[in-house]
Amino acid sequence: MAISGAFDQAIINQVQQANDIVDIIGEHVSLTRKGREMVGLCPFHDDHRPSLNVNPAKQIYKCFACGAGGGIFTFVQTRENLTFPQAVQRLADRAGIKLKPAKSVKGASQQSTDIDPNELARVNAWAAKYFQQNLADQNKGKYARDYIAQRRITTESAAKWQIGLAVDSQDALSRAAKARNIPPKLLEQAGLVTAQNQDKFVNRLMFTITDVTGRVIGFGGRTLDGTGAKYINSPATPLFDKSNCLYGLEQARHEIVSTGAAVVVEGYTDCIMAHQSGCSNVVAALGTSFTDGHGRILRRYAKKVILIFDSDTAGIEAANRALEVCLSQRIDIKLASVPQGKDPCDFLLAAGKEAFQQLAADAVDVLQFKWNRLLASFGSDDTLAGRKTATDEFLQTIATSLWAGYTPPLDRGLILNRLSKIIGLDGKEINTELCKRIGRLAKAERNNQNKAKEPATDYGQGLFAVAQREVLEVLLNEPRLFEAVKQKTTVETFDVPILRQTAQMLFEAISAGIGAPLKTVLAKAESVELSRCIAELAQAGEQKGNFERRLSGALEVLERYEAQKEKGRLKAAQDGTGFLRCVDKSKGNQHGDNVGMV
Repeated sequence: MAISGAFDQAIINQVQQANDIVDIIGEHVSLTRKGREMVGLCPFHDDHRPSLNVNPAKQIYKCFACGAGGGIFTFVQTRENLTFPQAVQRLADRAGIKLKPAKSVKGASQQSTDIDPNELARVNAWAAKYFQQNLADQNKGKYARDYIAQRRITTESAAKWQIGLAVDSQDALSRAAKARNIPPKLLEQAGLVTAQNQDKFVNRLMFTITDVTGRVIGFGGRTLDGTGAKYINSPATPLFDKSNCLYGLEQARHEIVSTGAAVVVEGYTDCIMAHQSGCSNVVAALGTSFTDGHGRILRRYAKKVILIFDSDTAGIEAANRALEVCLSQRIDIKLASVPQGKDPCDFLLAAGKEAFQQLAADAVDVLQFKWNRLLASFGSDDTLAGRKTATDEFLQTIATSLWAGYTPPLDRGLILNRLSKIIGLDGKEINTELCKRIGRLAKAERNNQNKAKEPATDYGQGLFAVAQREVLEVLLNEPRLFEAVKQKTTVETFDVPILRQTAQMLFEAISAGIGAPLKTVLAKAESVELSRCIAELAQAGEQKGNFERRLSGALEVLERYEAQKEKGRLKAAQDGTGFLRCVDKSKGNQHGDNVGMV
């Protein structure tokens, strides 16, 4: 379905031209060249091998595992959960193109929520500037600036990371927003105020959280007077979910891709100080436990992950949980602890960049870390329950590691022998238990992959439907062959709904003399399914080639079916039955006529 009038088609085309699909997708996935295309891990399912193909020439993408596909608008729609008009607005903002306000932007292609993520991003950007102005204020911001100076964060770093201040007032932000005519409901939706119109963040140092594209998606606030929790984050919104966000990813992404390694710390100041010291591949987990979402994000950019955690008990347990996540995500993971009870920020200030980099370089292998934990547990806990828990944890790690291909199969026997001596079980029994656990992991992955697959597009059945698809596959790649098509068929020939929609837009684009009709139809395809269909047809057509020969065969089939339908109509008119027997559109040729494709 074409766009429902939210924006003029000319401006949509301008937005499309201003955004390259490799740049758009490359912000979310590390892409590498493979022939004429780019490949990367698909962000729409739990991908462990590069399944996403991006075609720079055609400006389309296609995942051959889950079926996702389309153009730039479809990618942004799906990735950021936007309507088509919202995706146009999002990409216009990215390209610096001013769009006239359109009332239909919020209402078109109705979502399950009335919240427009683009509006949330704008109000968050305003709030970030407001907090920064508070910090810069000579009087209001002095005590916060003193704290920043005490932490030895430079003025340049504070500006780069958009650090700000929420002043000690229950409604300061609300009043500032009212003066700018910002609706209270929008502030509430963004998590900046409560339902009682009170500010969410009061007397806190504010850390601005951006996504990988630089949009302000949320905030973290550190108390400056000891009131309440030490740190609080924005609540979950359509833009922000702390389980799927990493602080500093925007700033660290290029260095992570360049080095192949991501260093993960716990806190905001740890991350900022690492970058300030020259370690630019560091991100933070927003003060929360490392999640599956964090693992999936990092896997798209990094070949290995190094966790640097505090050496206290809480830090060690947090690292242990993160290990399980990374192993299950098939991420090469190593661990290092900050010595002498310091956090990474303090360690960087005391020891410097080189020492921090050496700490990362000396990070221990995951199995060594787990083995040390097992030995420590058996040495300190002589209860049956305690030892069983430690053994289960180690076995699960080994099973996950073997299943993920992290541990070479040849090492399996050595591990079993060492484990057998520690826990007193026969190696065969341990191996049987490992096999059970590996089987469960493999089954869970198969189930997840099946759930992730996009529903198959209904292209119809039978030879008549195949011929319709063939015509479109050819024209999307070779529009110059349209002359032969329009002499023998029309849009009405296409009776498969999604193929008729595609034919309508494609025929109009070619008839208008547009040189690149594929981009034109993608710019008009508001539906994600329709855009996916168009990309799939274009990709399939390019792979098959032999355009003239395939088109000739397809047109011959369509002509024969049209002739059969005409015969059926004449016969129906003669016998008065009004029933067309010779052609069943849903099942193709029912009489076995020789209409094979060339």
